[in-house]
Amino acid sequence: TSERLNVTATLDLAEIHGRTAVPVEYRKGRPRRRDPGRSHQPVDDMMEAPPPSPGPEPWPTDRIQVGLQVLLLEEAGYTVPEAYLYYAAERLKLRLPVDDALRRDALAELEKAKRTAEGQRPPPLVNDPRCPRCSLQPVCLPDEINHQRRTALTVKGRPVDEDKLTPRKIWPPRDDGIHVVLQREGVRVGVRGQSVRITDYDGKVVRDLPLTGIESLAVLGGVQVSTQALCVFAEQEIPVAFLSAGGRLRAMMDPLGPTSAAVRAAQVRVLDRPEKALELARAVTLAKITNQRTLLMRNHVDLSKRVAADLHDCIAAAERARTLNELRGHEGNAAAIYFKHFAGMFKEQAREIAARFDVHGRRRRPPPDPINAVLSFGYSMLSNECTVACRLASLEPTLAALHTTRPGRPAMALDLMEPFRPLIADSVAVSAFNRGELTAGHFLDTAAGCALTDAGRKAFFSAYGRRMDTEITHPVFEYRLSYRRMLMLHARLIAAWMLGEIPTLAFLTTR
Repeated sequence: TSERLNVTATLDLAEIHGRTAVPVEYRKGRPRRRDPGRSHQPVDDMMEAPPPSPGPEPWPTDRIQVGLQVLLLEEAGYTVPEAYLYYAAERLKLRLPVDDALRRDALAELEKAKRTAEGQRPPPLVNDPRCPRCSLQPVCLPDEINHQRRTALTVKGRPVDEDKLTPRKIWPPRDDGIHVVLQREGVRVGVRGQSVRITDYDGKVVRDLPLTGIESLAVLGGVQVSTQALCVFAEQEIPVAFLSAGGRLRAMMDPLGPTSAAVRAAQVRVLDRPEKALELARAVTLAKITNQRTLLMRNHVDLSKRVAADLHDCIAAAERARTLNELRGHEGNAAAIYFKHFAGMFKEQAREIAARFDVHGRRRRPPPDPINAVLSFGYSMLSNECTVACRLASLEPTLAALHTTRPGRPAMALDLMEPFRPLIADSVAVSAFNRGELTAGHFLDTAAGCALTDAGRKAFFSAYGRRMDTEITHPVFEYRLSYRRMLMLHARLIAAWMLGEIPTLAFLTTR
C-alpha cells in the first residue's frame, strides 16, 4: 500500500532475494499477438527478408498492473530489475523489462483512473469486442443496457436500430462455481492453504474444496465456521449466509469489496419517489402473477378456464393500480386464487399429501403439512440467493418497494424473488413430490409443525440445486442462463434502473 500514490495491490507472487524483488503476475488467458500480416514499411523481397512475425507480448492492461506493482515495491525499499507475466492458457512466462517508460505509463494511467473514479459512471460501450473478455461485464451489462435504452427510443412506433438490438451472449449460461450448503450438526469449516476443509464433529475430513472454485457458502443450524475461514472468505468476496435449521436467514457476512455507494444512494433517492416505487413493485408483481398462471396452466390436471381468466384479470388490475396498497391487494387476490388450486398440480402418487395442503391452504408459521414445509423451506433458500444477488449488485437488501422495510427483513431480496417464487421454489415442490424424490417419510409432524428430516433436506437440496442450474431463455434478451444467473442479471438490472441507465424493467416470465 502506498499513501503517496493512494494505491493498494495484492501480488500473486514476488520472488524476493534480500532487497531485490521480482513480481510475477498470473493470468488465465493468452498473451497478446499483433497481426503479422501487414507492415507499414515497404519491403523489397529481392533485397531483404520479410520481417519476422511478432511474438507474444503482454496486454497493455497487464503491463500497467505490473508497473504499479513495481512502483509499490520500489517505494517499499526494494530494487526491481525485472518482472514477469505468466499466461496459463499457453503456459508461457513473459519477461517485462522495468524501465522509466513502464513507470511513466503506470503513473499516467493511474491518474486517468483517479479522474474517472471521481466523475460520473461512464455509459456502457456499444458492440465493443473487448466486452466478452472483460471481468466487469456482468456489472456493466453493456448489451443489455443498450438494448433497453434503444428499444425505448421509437420512430413511428418502431424501435431505433431494431435489427441491431439483440444482445450478444456474453454471460456464460452457468457460473460453474461451487455453491456449498452445509446442514449436518457439528460439521466444521476451515481453510487449509488454498483449500476449504470440511470436517465432521469428530475431526474426520469430509471433503476438501478448492477455494478459487467456491461462489457462496450457506450454513444451517449448528455448523461451525472458523474465524480464519471467515477472514479468507471476506478477502475472496465469498458471501456466507447463516440460516436456522429450518432454512430461515438469520445473518449474512457481507464482503465490502463489491459495494457501490452510488447504487445505494440512487436506491434511496428513487424509492423515496412514490411513482418510481410503484413502477418497480408493479413490474415484479406482474411477472409473479404471470408465472403463477403459467405454472398452473402447465401442471394442473384439470384447470378450468375460469381460473386462468381470473388470474388474467388480476394481471390487468395490477397494471391499472395507482397506489402500492392497491397493487398489494391485487397481488394478494392472485395468490389466493393460485394457492386455492395449487394442490391440483400434484400427480396420483402425491394425492394424499396434496389433500392435506388442500385442507390447510398456504400457511407459513408453522407449516402444518409437507407441501407447506417445502414451500417455506424453498422460499427461505431463495431469499438467501436473492440477498446474495442484491449484495453483489450493490443494492441495499433492506430497502424495497413492494415489501415494506422492517428491521432485519431483506425487503429488496423479497422484491427480487417475487417473479421467481413460482419458477423456482414452487416448481421444486411440485416436481420433487411428483417424481417421488420427496415422500411422507421425509417429514416429521410435531407440535411445532411439519418439518423436513435430514434425509428430506438432502433430497430437497438435490432437487433445488438441479433447478438452479436449469437454463432458460430470457424473453427480452433472447439468450439462455441458469436460474441462478438470472437472479444475478435481474439484480444488476434493478441497480441499472436505479441509476437511470435503463428506462424500464424486464423481469423473467415464461410461456
